[in-house]
Amino acid sequence: MNLAYSPCPNDTYVFAAWTNGLLKGAPNVTVHLGDIDELNHAAARGEFDLIKTSYGAIPYLSDKYNVLRSGGALGRACGPLLVARPENSPEHFAEFKSKRIAIPGERTTAFALLQLALGGRPRGVVQMRFDRIVDAVRNGDVDGGLIIHESRFTYRQAGLIAITDLGEWWENMTLLPIPLGAILVPKSLDDATVRNARETIRRSLAFARSHEDLVMPYVREHAFEMSDEVMRQHISLYVNEFTDDLGELGIEAAHAFFARAREAGVSDRDAEVAFV
Repeated sequence: MNLAYSPCPNDTYVFAAWTNGLLKGAPNVTVHLGDIDELNHAAARGEFDLIKTSYGAIPYLSDKYNVLRSGGALGRACGPLLVARPENSPEHFAEFKSKRIAIPGERTTAFALLQLALGGRPRGVVQMRFDRIVDAVRNGDVDGGLIIHESRFTYRQAGLIAITDLGEWWENMTLLPIPLGAILVPKSLDDATVRNARETIRRSLAFARSHEDLVMPYVREHAFEMSDEVMRQHISLYVNEFTDDLGELGIEAAHAFFARAREAGVSDRDAEVAFV
């Protein structure tokens, strides 16, 4: 099998045991690590057997893929933030609809949530890698930035403030956890292979939780210049009970996200996807 996920600590933590040969009897796997926007595009091209994507991209991929119940990112108090310099803090959040905003990708969950909260697409959108957004806001290249991943823990160090927490907005609107990213499997894969992949991911996560000394060097290797404190915060926030299995609540949250995006015109198609 070939597998693609991000170098973010939550993904490397989940997959470390499997991809480093620490699980007895696990299927052989080749690995590609990429930014989430890159992965969304790779999924559209059908390049991998298993691939991490944004929930925001799934409506455009649901003709080819199903969602694996294990290995994704979904939770509470973990949504994307819209940040800005203090002098750009508006009287009303809606004013940002006319601002220039840096986003981590057109089909990311973060951008879908921003459009839902604003009631439409911002007038000025500048797409860039997620790890460049904080600097772009600090340097005045854009009026605001939509931040995800570890930037959630570091934006204050750059002198920025949070304009709105889109995860909190979602939870207040729906009372549901926020679906961020999922592992997709091609619909063409047979049931036994899908089941084996799901159970291997669960075993890999269980191994990480009980043998952190063996998996954290791999996580650290791909955490770039992130401090150990931020790395640990990242794992604690994004790796949770939904990572092991979405459960009915997680699936309900995903369907609610797809429906709201479709109704608001953020997505122009339905997500007819199974959770396997």
